Amino acid sequence: MKTTFDITDDLLVEAKKRAVELHRPLRALVEEGLRLRLAAPRVRERPKIEWVVAEGGAPAAVREREAMYEWLRSHP
Repeated sequence: MKTTFDITDDLLVEAKKRAVELHRPLRALVEEGLRLRLAAPRVRERPKIEWVVAEGGAPAAVREREAMYEWLRSHP
């Protein structure tokens, strides 16, 4: 199946060079990369939350959210 996608010039040049080094078509290199990425275990990265707290401590709503996130982190 044919498809079109945008890729940065520097990455495309690097991929083409690697394909030549491996004596393989660029298509095969791209397919291999996609297959490897899709076969890898899925790792979901949770965003890091940084709280900015004013003098006097966090408001009650923020403390409750912190407790909720702590509970979520301890129960995967």
